[in-house]
Amino acid sequence: MKKDDTSLLKYYRAGKAIVYILLFLLILALFVFHHPDLSLEQKENSRRIGASYMTMNNEFFKIINEQIRDRVEAEGDMMYLRDPALNAERQKEQIENLLDMGITALILNPVDPDGLDEVLQRARKQGVYVVVVDSAVNNDLIQCTIMSDNYDAGCLDAEYMLKTQRSGEIVVMTHERTDSAKQRVRGFLDTISGNSAFTVKGMVECEGQFEIALPEMRKYIEEGNEFDTVFCLNDPAAEGVVAALQEKGLAGKVNVYGVDASPDAKALINAGQMKASAVQFPTKLGETAADVLYRMIDGEEVDETIIVPVDIVTQDNIWKYDNERWQ
Repeated sequence: MKKDDTSLLKYYRAGKAIVYILLFLLILALFVFHHPDLSLEQKENSRRIGASYMTMNNEFFKIINEQIRDRVEAEGDMMYLRDPALNAERQKEQIENLLDMGITALILNPVDPDGLDEVLQRARKQGVYVVVVDSAVNNDLIQCTIMSDNYDAGCLDAEYMLKTQRSGEIVVMTHERTDSAKQRVRGFLDTISGNSAFTVKGMVECEGQFEIALPEMRKYIEEGNEFDTVFCLNDPAAEGVVAALQEKGLAGKVNVYGVDASPDAKALINAGQMKASAVQFPTKLGETAADVLYRMIDGEEVDETIIVPVDIVTQDNIWKYDNERWQ
């Protein structure tokens, strides 16, 4: 290569480097001085929506909240979620905090349906709309209650049990502080009432939690209690029961019934370790709650109570359902 050619190549490479540097500086300047203000995507004077469920240690409530949050964000509003972790006093304090923030509405699933009168009275005075989901509050301080047909959920499990078992010595896993759980248990017990082939051997409190149901069922077995059937207020409890039965080599030998038809429960039904689970539809519950919320904000009248029908997944019809998803 000639000397002049070498010089030209050097000038070419230097010029190319300068161009790259200038492009980089231009892009940096555009980002620093002209990047879009994301806050413009939100409505001016966005509303604040509070949400408090008894626990977020349950996929069911996460699904409900996701549906509501999607609608809230689509409306340009902001959602604030609180998790009291089954502590009634903590829930009360967290709702007080949400009210201090100036929320427009509250989505509520109470830890204790009798323990929120004071804070709900304050919500009413502040003009805050309150929508209760998957439970009930024992006062007239809320605008709407949306829940599954919990009584029918217990009935469906019991009806399937009566159809597929000749007899049963039954343990009932309960959550006595929750209205939805009490309704499910009542529906189950009412359906088997008067049938002498089926007897309730014990009631075990588990708060609807896997972490409590497992050791409580383990203890119940180790105490020498005999049973062949377990009705559980929800699927986390049923999954805890199955885990205890697995430890004791009893999985598949005891008939286990739940409520939710969660993906994990459907997998256990498919594996023959649960008999059935009444189907709740958390997606529908969340969508309904969000719709009611914005209808109230828009000044429309809404029903005081909305009941969402339930169904049942069994070992006979499991093939009809998507085992990987909630309904």
